[in-house]
Amino acid sequence: MGTISKSRELSYDEIQAFGAELDTLRKETIAKLGKEDADYIYKIRNFVRYSEIGSRAALMTLGWLPPVWLAATATLGVSKIVENMELGHNVMHGQYDWMNEPSLRGSSYEWDTVCTADNWRHTHNYMHHTYTNVDGVDHDIGYGVLRIFPEQKWEPRFLANPLMAAILAVTFEWTLSLQSLELEKVMAGEKTWADVRKQLPPIFAKMRKQFAKDYVFFPLIAGPMFLPVIAGNFTANLIRNVWAFSIIFCGHFTEDAEMFPKEVLENETRGHWYLRQLRGSSNLTGGTVMHIMSGNLSHQIEHHMFPDIPGMRYAEMSVKVREICEKYGQHYNTGSFRKQFTTVWGRIFKGALPTFGQKVQASAETAVARLAEVVPVSIPARRKSREAIAA
Repeated sequence: MGTISKSRELSYDEIQAFGAELDTLRKETIAKLGKEDADYIYKIRNFVRYSEIGSRAALMTLGWLPPVWLAATATLGVSKIVENMELGHNVMHGQYDWMNEPSLRGSSYEWDTVCTADNWRHTHNYMHHTYTNVDGVDHDIGYGVLRIFPEQKWEPRFLANPLMAAILAVTFEWTLSLQSLELEKVMAGEKTWADVRKQLPPIFAKMRKQFAKDYVFFPLIAGPMFLPVIAGNFTANLIRNVWAFSIIFCGHFTEDAEMFPKEVLENETRGHWYLRQLRGSSNLTGGTVMHIMSGNLSHQIEHHMFPDIPGMRYAEMSVKVREICEKYGQHYNTGSFRKQFTTVWGRIFKGALPTFGQKVQASAETAVARLAEVVPVSIPARRKSREAIAA
């Protein structure tokens, strides 16, 4: 594990009971979905539309006035954040497919960011959410450029961890657009540049579209306001990138978040999967504004457990999830943004330096010992469990 677990070790039967209680909570929540949820997502979509229209109009007409430029740029940044995190991210998880609203269908929604929706649905919805924090499988662990956990093999390039993290933060939408290429595999000889070239056309097409929208089309139609508009668009994108990076890293790489070896997947049941989502996730405390601005990823534990449940339901679900965790002696990792983000950067700096033998070896032996206590599951049962998780 990437840290010493603060949770009590559970027996196989306890893990299954833990999973069953969470499954019951999931079913109870699905039964509640209806008009309240639909009204909420329509309000979010309207906010995104009108805040973008208003902020762009202000930049194109009065953008030369510093107070107007600052307010319009900040509003555009907020609009982009809410579109990406509370609208696009959650819609693409299929959270609102039950509404049968074509514009809110998870399989076809395209969001306002450089990363293509199809690539995101694979790297994030499938790979990350199925194999959360599993070393060598979940590419979100360091995104191929950072060393976050001591079990990750140290290489000299990780001395640049803090610098790479800062670059990743300010270029987040562009970096995520390249994630599916897994360029580190090219450097390791596991993939060829020819393979990369085959993947590039849709990525470049989305890059061109987004670049043209913010840095060509809107600045040009602004005429004499060209400079205020292009500067406002650039700053708004920077605001969105840094915020998205901060929220996502706080949800996965805090001091108490754990990483897992591939072996945990061998006999993993639904209960084990829930347990891994819990131990590999971190929540943030805060009010309504924090929840909306984070896409409700302030409840990352609940999101990892129930990715296709509307995010607006996570706050109420978190009360029950926490009770279940307490019942089974499981650490519920939550804290203020300041606290969690501080520990994230602590891990980034620690990951820059080599971790010497004993601690990592002891951690690996502990993980193997835990696995040895798990009662084996038959191959058909294991396959059925994996299909249920992926669904």
